[in-house]
This record gives sequence, structure tokens and C-alpha cells, in this order.
Amino acid sequence: MSTTTIPSSLLSPSLSSFKLSFPSTKLQPLSPQFRCNRIGFSFSSPTFSPWKRFAVNDNNKESDNGDVLTGLDEVEKEARGNSTMPERFRYLAKEVPSLPVRWPWLVVLAFMVYAWRAVLFELSNWKNGAFAIVRFLGYLLKYAFAVVYQFIGSPITFSIRCIEDLFYTVRASYSWIIHNAPVPDLTIIIMLASIVLAIGEATVPNSINDQHNVLTVSGLIGYAAVRGYISELFFWTILLGVYAFSKFVKKRDDVSAAMPVAAVLAGVGEPWVRALVIISYTALAIYQYSKTSTGGKEVGEVETRQMRLPIPLLLASFAIGLRVAAKWVGYRHLTWMSR
Repeated sequence: MSTTTIPSSLLSPSLSSFKLSFPSTKLQPLSPQFRCNRIGFSFSSPTFSPWKRFAVNDNNKESDNGDVLTGLDEVEKEARGNSTMPERFRYLAKEVPSLPVRWPWLVVLAFMVYAWRAVLFELSNWKNGAFAIVRFLGYLLKYAFAVVYQFIGSPITFSIRCIEDLFYTVRASYSWIIHNAPVPDLTIIIMLASIVLAIGEATVPNSINDQHNVLTVSGLIGYAAVRGYISELFFWTILLGVYAFSKFVKKRDDVSAAMPVAAVLAGVGEPWVRALVIISYTALAIYQYSKTSTGGKEVGEVETRQMRLPIPLLLASFAIGLRVAAKWVGYRHLTWMSR
């Protein structure tokens, strides 16, 4: 559509903002109609759209106000359309945000309170059901344990009692060592037993390392005899069995076979037994050494291994150390209290 604009100088100042057009005819290809525009005011009612506020339809695409839309985004262009409002009044056409409506939240809150009450009721039911299932499983486990305990209960009880007895035995032994350990007697036992072991090691090298377990058993037998756990007859019988085991089973010589028995008797025997045992064992060692030397056998150097201390002597020395340390600590405590 072509329009003719009258210069503003020919119009009065009050009419300069209106547009005048000459009559023109134009055939519309889709809906042919004849439109007549007269010079003067246009009585066609402007069309308004709810999505395009403060916008007036204008078919003039080459208007002078077309450059004001430069820089606006597509959403604003679509909302404003081809508006002819000057740029300085554009800020007045912005929508004022409406205040948020908060009263519907009261309805939602009331519904949530009621719903949460129902949820709590359902949760309590589920909780009771879960506890009932757990109790039932507990009863099943107890029944299964009772069935299993019917067959293996006695061995388990016996093992627990053995562990308990061992614990209380160690505790009682430690308490006895701290309060009543005979330091002079233990010192004499270590010295006499060491003499016998030294004689045997000098005669037959590596005899202590070769009989480490036998020496440990002999020491335990001597401790049981001193504490009164076994009778004297049984004590002599066991010592005879130890000698026979070393002599006939392990095929050892007389000095090596008699060394564990002689060490025990020299340690825990009566004074006359100790003297007799040491003298007899020394004579046996001299006899065997002289017999080996006069038999034409050359005694060569034997490679000695690192000697392991017999466990009974190690425990005796440990007991002496505990007793001495306990006495020293008690003396220091009493001295500190008296200051």
C-alpha cells in the first residue's frame, strides 16, 4: 500500500501527529476487496491484541520510527510489534509485576498437615510390621542355634572353660611371681642347671639346640613337681621316660640323653641329690670324652650354631626380673609417700 504524506508545514501543530492518505485501490490476492481511504482522519478502529500491549497496527514498514526497535530482543519485538511510541516513553509502557498470591498456600499447608498425619499413621503400621518380622527372624535364629548347640555345645563349652582356666592360671602365676617369687632359689636353679648344660655342651657340641623341646618338657615337669601338681613317684617315672626317649628313640649318646634329666634334678632336687647328680654327670662326661679320644677317633672342629636358651631358664630369669622390678617400684612408691 502506498501513502502520501503531507508536509508538516502545511498542517497545524495540532494535526502534525496524524497521517493523511490519498484514495488508493488494491486487490488482495486472498480476499479481494476494494478499500477507499479518504483524506482526513481514519475512522478504522485500531486492533488490540492481549499479547501485544500498547501497539497499533501500521502497514508502513518504512516508517521513521523503525530504527527504535534495533537492539531489542525477539521476545520484546514480538510483544511490542510495530509500535510508534517514541523511545523516551517506552519505559512507561512496561508492565508492573503483580503481587504474588499467597493465600492458596494455606490450603496446601492444611492438606499437607492432614496428609502427613495419615503418613505418620501408615509409617507406624509399617514400623510395627517390620518389628514383628524382626522378632520372628530372631526366634528362628534362636531355634537354629539351639539345634546346632545340641550337637556341638559340649566341645564349645569345654573350649571356653579351657581358655578361661588358662587365663586365670596365667593371672595367678603372674600375681605369685610379683608377690612371692623366691629370687635366691631361682638364682640357684639357674646356676646349677647352667653348669649341667655347659658340661653337656662342652662334651657334645650342639646338644642343647638338638634337644630344645626335650629340655622345655623337662623344665615343666620340674615346675610341676615343685608346685606339688604331681607326686614324687610319677616325677621319677616321667624322668626315666624322658631318658629312654632320648636314648632309644632319638639314638643319642649317654651324655646328651642324660642332660635333660640331670639339669632338672640339679635344679629342683634336694641338696644331696644336686651334688650327686652334678658329680655323676661330670664323671660321665669325662668318661665319654676320654673313651672317644682313646678310641683312635680324632675329634675335629664342629661348627656350632647359634645357641637358643632353654625356655625354663628364660622364664626363671624373667620371673626374677619381675620380682626385682616390683620390689623396686614398691620401694620408690613408699619413699615418695614418706616425703
